[in-house]
Amino acid sequence: MQYWLMKSEPSEYSIDHLKRDKVEHWDGVRNYQARNMMRDQMKKGDLAFLYHSNCDEIGIVGVMTVHKESYPDHTAFDPKDKHYDPKSDPDKPRWFMVDVKYKRKMKRVISLQELRETKGLEEMALVRKGNRLSVMPVSEDEWNLILTME
Repeated sequence: MQYWLMKSEPSEYSIDHLKRDKVEHWDGVRNYQARNMMRDQMKKGDLAFLYHSNCDEIGIVGVMTVHKESYPDHTAFDPKDKHYDPKSDPDKPRWFMVDVKYKRKMKRVISLQELRETKGLEEMALVRKGNRLSVMPVSEDEWNLILTME
C-alpha cells in the first residue's frame, strides 16, 4: 500500500462533497509529474489525505482511498469543460484520473503551518519550498505521524 496527499480547492470539491458523493473521479490534474504518479503508481486501496488549498483554513481535512486505478480523464476532451485540453486525444489520452472513495474526516484540520513545524515532516513533499503539485506521495512514517497530530 502507498500513501498520498491530494490537493483540492474546497470551493471546487471539498471533503463534504466527497462525504456526500461517497465515490468520485479525481479529474483536472494538468501537471505531468502528478499525472504520472496517478497513472503509474496509484493502486486501488491506497490511502490519501485530502488537503484543502486556496481557502481560509488550509490543511489536511480528510482521508480517502483510491477506489479505481487510472483511466483517461474525459474532461480533457470536452470543449465546454474548464479542464479541456485541445491537444488531448481520446485515442491517445494525455491526462488521466483515478476514482477516490470517502473514508473519513479528520478530527480537526491539520494546518500547513503545523505540518511545517513538526519534527519528522521536514522532507515531506508538501512542506518543501516550491512544491506546487496537486498529487504527491507521503511516506508511511509521515502518514502515521500526521495521524497522531489529530
